[in-house]
Amino acid sequence: MDLAAKLVVDAGAAIAVEQPAYLAALQVFRFFGARFEILDRAQPGGGWATEAPRLAYVTPTFQNPSGLCWTGDERQALADACDRHDVILFEDDPYRDLVYEPCERRPAVAGLKQASWIYQSSFSKTVAPGLRLGFLAASEDLFPLLVRLKQAADLHTNRLSQWMVLQYLAAPDRAARMAQVVESYRQKRDAFDAALRRHLGDVADWRSPPGGLFFWVTLRGGLDSQALLRRALERNVLFTPGGHFLAEGGASSAMRLNFSLAAPEAAERGLAILGELLREQRAAA
Repeated sequence: MDLAAKLVVDAGAAIAVEQPAYLAALQVFRFFGARFEILDRAQPGGGWATEAPRLAYVTPTFQNPSGLCWTGDERQALADACDRHDVILFEDDPYRDLVYEPCERRPAVAGLKQASWIYQSSFSKTVAPGLRLGFLAASEDLFPLLVRLKQAADLHTNRLSQWMVLQYLAAPDRAARMAQVVESYRQKRDAFDAALRRHLGDVADWRSPPGGLFFWVTLRGGLDSQALLRRALERNVLFTPGGHFLAEGGASSAMRLNFSLAAPEAAERGLAILGELLREQRAAA
């Protein structure tokens, strides 16, 4: 993200993003002075004839934080809009292998005919979180420039983590191992969803994500998730308030909950506390 921003973003440059959008991407683009416009999946490219953004950043497969999976038509419509208006399409795709329900996962950049593109993903979600190893591909016009920026940043990625990933990619049991990872996460997702229904079913709304690692939960009655977090921290419960994922900032009644890390027992306790706090907050409103 940093390399792409260094290459593309000048102060005041328009960047099209989803609402909500990945927090780290918003932070990087803000650092380089970008201004944001919200991307409409139903009509990507709406208004671009007047002023097209420099770049469109999207996570169409199991989006962080919403868990949303774009349809094939939505992906192609975005690719077509980028082609028509010469907008660089930057696709972030770290969760595509963590699929629990049928969902379109063909990269949006695959639908491009002429626009420039950047595609990135990660091994941190499928091999080992501590590796922090990702990879990037790009159209021929951008790739050499990104390579130079990478060399200026750190010469090359550490070889130990690359070697570990290479062993994983070459292992004959890789498919079986991934199936085990997916099944483990599916069970955690289902257990988390059941706990949500038990403890937040009367105070919040959500959809069980078809893949990825997150639930996007909206509090009923417009309750402020940031205010909830302050009280939750006093009870040793942590989540990410939805306002952090809004390009335009502001308060939000949504929160991102990660189901992949906590053991089912810990998730049960944490969600029980959140439900208790929410009912108290709603009664006092």
